[in-house]
Amino acid sequence: MQSALDLRTKLKSIDHRGYPAYKDLRGQYDFKDYVLSIDHVQGDPFAAPSRLSVLVKAQNAGFPAQFYDTHAKRITLQDHLTRLFGREVSGGSFQAKGSGKSGLLGVSRCGQQVLERTALKIKDGNITLRFEAGFPANGRTINARELEKMLFDILPDCVRKSLYFAKINQNQLKQAICLCEDQQYIREKLPELSLCAFVADGSVLPRESGVSERPMKGAVPFKSPDSLKVTLTLPNQGKVTGMGIPRGITLFVGGGYHGKSTILQALQNGVYNHIKGDGRELVITDATAVKLRAEDGRSIANVDISPFIGNLPNKRDTAHFSTEDASGSTSQAANLMEGVEAGCKVFLIDEDTSATNFMIRDQLMQEVISAGEEPITPFICRVNALYQDLGISSIIVAGSSGSYFHVADTVIQMKEYVPFDITDRAKEAAKSYPEMTGEKEKFPSYLEKRCPLPDMALKKDDRIKIKTMGTSELILARENVELRYLEQLKDQEQTAALAYILKFAQLKLLDGRKTVKQLGDFIENQLDKDGLESLFERGDISSSLARPRKQEILACVNRYRKLHFRLE
Repeated sequence: MQSALDLRTKLKSIDHRGYPAYKDLRGQYDFKDYVLSIDHVQGDPFAAPSRLSVLVKAQNAGFPAQFYDTHAKRITLQDHLTRLFGREVSGGSFQAKGSGKSGLLGVSRCGQQVLERTALKIKDGNITLRFEAGFPANGRTINARELEKMLFDILPDCVRKSLYFAKINQNQLKQAICLCEDQQYIREKLPELSLCAFVADGSVLPRESGVSERPMKGAVPFKSPDSLKVTLTLPNQGKVTGMGIPRGITLFVGGGYHGKSTILQALQNGVYNHIKGDGRELVITDATAVKLRAEDGRSIANVDISPFIGNLPNKRDTAHFSTEDASGSTSQAANLMEGVEAGCKVFLIDEDTSATNFMIRDQLMQEVISAGEEPITPFICRVNALYQDLGISSIIVAGSSGSYFHVADTVIQMKEYVPFDITDRAKEAAKSYPEMTGEKEKFPSYLEKRCPLPDMALKKDDRIKIKTMGTSELILARENVELRYLEQLKDQEQTAALAYILKFAQLKLLDGRKTVKQLGDFIENQLDKDGLESLFERGDISSSLARPRKQEILACVNRYRKLHFRLE
């Protein structure tokens, strides 16, 4: 390993040379209390910034093991330190001058959710921080003096103020860890209490705008109905009350703009932990919950949608259904069956984003169009069996159809953002109307074993290019994968991780023998054991990936349009 003095010497030797000479700096340098590694050098000042990393040994960082002795606490500590470094480095960015991206210093920008990221990794107390830097230039000529200022003046100050236990605000860190412990306590209590989710009293669910994740100022605090109130004694906050949403079928109803979709959005985001001040810190949902919706135009490859759709014109096979351009009903049926395959235990459904003919078929329509002429068995006819036979609960938002009153176990009315348990009243009113749920039969048998085959064209491509567009789309070797309707993707770094995971799966895992379920379990176990870093063969690891859930990983695989299967 080279010394910091060696780096200074190298910088002086390449000053005023052509930009490619910066590549001579690659390597590790000992700065005494941390090691700086220059991992990748950009090709010119206008290209993507260079990638650097800092390693702080445990004895120097000094963080007590109690802050990272569980998986959840380690992720929280990593998130907290990434945020601290981000605040520090934002003030130092572009203090060094030059052309293009000269002087840029950046690290992952964390949102309201606490996510595992490649930006910062803690193992046995050792901290590895990955970040980006724009190496300065005048035109395309090296300005080594400005880079020296970045690496020897700005960066050391940022590192010491954010990665050393003795230097940070320890009280804020303890608060973050305590919140994590409380969140995990609730998450682990849900199965024991037969709950799908918990929403603490006092939570602030509305966001300040449709494009913001921050809490709305002056919003009505959440307050549970007495009949659904649950009291938990958390490890740190002590007794907390809130609404427990029981397993089974829960229906949210109410007038427009009264908070139905707002609570559903909070629940779908409750699969993640949130930072203090978010308002949804103690909104905790079953970690496998999936937002189910229609997705017109998506590709479907060999999915068994026969429990919901059969007898299609031209005798199309719905047990091995494939299409390049799904309708609303076929896409929602495929999304549901893929969710079952991915281990989902709760479906979250908003009628506004659902295919009407998938959700319900009223009595008049049944009289005019006979059962033999209708290929769709609506969700309302299967929702009970989905729970009774597969153990999958449903939380449904409905504003226009009361037919689900017949099948719902719990009915909650949202009125001016306040929930009221109206189950008894709804059930009594429903007695005057005919049920539209069909026969009470078991959930039909379906094909469970789909074994993906690799895209052989990718194996012949030496340089597979990856590109992402926010959380809406990724491109793998010119093939677009639409993700915009995966509403539980919260960070563009999760999309980037999905691209690398899809590439890794195609090149290393898909063999026509592993089922989709086995594929998801294998990837999840690998990420648990070795992290997102294990997706890279070399040490040149992307500094801007965030871990997605298994449900989104498999959803991404299923939306790859060149996906083919061998069925068992």
